[in-house]
Amino acid sequence: MLKDKKILLCVSGGVAVFKAAALTSKLSQAGATVKVMMTDSAQKFVTPLTFQTLSRQPVYVDTFDEKDPRGVAHIDLADWPDLILIAPATANMIGKLANGIADDMISTTLLATTAPVYVAPAMNVHMYEHPAVVKNLKTLASFGYQFIEPGEGYLACGYVGKGRLSEPQEIIRVLEDVISSESVKPLNGKQVLITAGPTQEKVDPVRYFTNHSSGKMGYAVAEAAAKLGADVTLISGPTSLEAPAGVNFINVVSAADMYEAVMERFPTSDVVIKAAAVADYKPKDTYAEKMKKQPGQWYVEMERTTDILATLGKNKQHQLLVGFAAESERVEGYARKKLAMKNLDMIVANDISEEGAGFQANTNIVTLYKRDETKVELPILSKTEVARQLMQEVVALLEGPRHE
Repeated sequence: MLKDKKILLCVSGGVAVFKAAALTSKLSQAGATVKVMMTDSAQKFVTPLTFQTLSRQPVYVDTFDEKDPRGVAHIDLADWPDLILIAPATANMIGKLANGIADDMISTTLLATTAPVYVAPAMNVHMYEHPAVVKNLKTLASFGYQFIEPGEGYLACGYVGKGRLSEPQEIIRVLEDVISSESVKPLNGKQVLITAGPTQEKVDPVRYFTNHSSGKMGYAVAEAAAKLGADVTLISGPTSLEAPAGVNFINVVSAADMYEAVMERFPTSDVVIKAAAVADYKPKDTYAEKMKKQPGQWYVEMERTTDILATLGKNKQHQLLVGFAAESERVEGYARKKLAMKNLDMIVANDISEEGAGFQANTNIVTLYKRDETKVELPILSKTEVARQLMQEVVALLEGPRHE
């Protein structure tokens, strides 16, 4: 899967640099073209000549060493790769990237790239658990960076714990899995219907009831499904987001609008993913003119909206149905109850009170509960990565036995 892939390997300074040398060799043997960038600290452990020999490519160490006057090296390198891998990623480098500091060639190049970035941390266990490092990792996740988790074991400093750079074979396996999922189109010919965003329930021409949903999760799921070859229809409430490329986009406002749009397309759908935060209640009475301020209290009587997900569960035939549960307490209990009551195949649950998992965040922390009573717990990830892993689970359900 790595044959002919262009990989920019960024090596920051730590004793695990020797593993980066082995990684360079294995990537090259797998057919990838590897260009290496090194910090000054990394060069204290292994020389650039080692990486040059193993990669058979120039090694880049100095932002101001412009060998070719026809270009700017760090910009050219930022534009060149199919993916960027930081291994080892030290606490120092992680801190720079999280805070936009560009004081060496690696940090400068990474600020200028649009390529996917994979971070393989390596450091002392207490450094890895320090609140500043944890915060910086969360920040990078919100930028869309993806992580190759460090292993646990005996560290060079003498401690035993989490912080050891993942082995080269494991790093390669992760990269191959990602490339494989992007190159194979398992959802070709499948109709995937996704809802996203909030709804707005009108009171009068000025006022409405809504919720905090940003639509980011649903939009990310739509993009991930399209990358897997699906014919995607995204039905969205009001958001400030742009529709993903290659997606059939339908804009709605109220819960009733969303219900009609979903039910119209449900019979021809193979997969339905209900990520929208649809209002459970709407004003019983609405007003054609703006309600003027009056002395005393104003009471708005509310009535239930139609439960779209429950309706789909009652009427589903061949469809695979996935719901979302945004909870603030007893997450697993509520999620499993919703999974059963609404006849779902899978539900994606999160605790919105947990840092990094709220509506407006760029990250999420979710657990996928399946109808066969298994579950998949995901760590804090960018919503893009959550969507990718969710769609991999959807593919597995489509290809495996269905629990009707």
